[in-house]
Amino acid sequence: MIDFHCHLDLFPDPASVADRCHKEGIYVLSVTTTPMAWEGTKKLERPRIRTALGLHPQLAHERKSELALFDRLLPRTRYVGEIGLDGAPEFKPHWNDQLLVFRHVLQACSNAGGRILSIHSRRAASQVLDELAAHPAAGTPVLHWFSGNVRDLTRAIERGCWFSVGLPMLKTGKGRSLIARMPPERVLTESDGPFAQVEERAAMPWDTLEATKELAAVWQTDERETRTRLAGNLKSLTGADEK
Repeated sequence: MIDFHCHLDLFPDPASVADRCHKEGIYVLSVTTTPMAWEGTKKLERPRIRTALGLHPQLAHERKSELALFDRLLPRTRYVGEIGLDGAPEFKPHWNDQLLVFRHVLQACSNAGGRILSIHSRRAASQVLDELAAHPAAGTPVLHWFSGNVRDLTRAIERGCWFSVGLPMLKTGKGRSLIARMPPERVLTESDGPFAQVEERAAMPWDTLEATKELAAVWQTDERETRTRLAGNLKSLTGADEK
């Protein structure tokens, strides 16, 4: 199993979740929402858990002062996330702060030789793609829970973006339609736990097993072939070998 976007530090008992992921052999990209959270979250790492350094767009206006800390920590990780832009009405008043933070992060990643980026683009897919186009050396973008339109998706594919998809996306007609258009060799599974909900509870990393089954249906392949493809995708992106 692969969970390429999980807020491991925000579960009520993150250590027990990390231990179960280790026991079940789940590969987890543990994203953070602020640079201040990175050191503590990194303590949750297990052999197949990696920690991403992030500054969430919904917190940009409150935590932009942590960009200096972001810069100091960046040399210590290959992964950056959760970053991006959020165009929802409640966050639009802070749009300039979001742009300031996102641009700073992309430029820092460019200066550092590129990173693997887990990116939030809710109601802002076009603007996120514009910023990625302006920072082509920032690294490999992985668009988490992509919900843009087909035109934005086509742009993202042409730009070389990857995609992480979870059960909530796979349970909607729009989500499945978008996933069917994504290059299968650039797709990974995610939970987005504990923010995402599965059957009225917080999504967990092991819910990616069910996401894999749903993905197999979209791809019209069997579950074993889907697992093999996802493992190959993970190795292609990160060098990690899903076993």
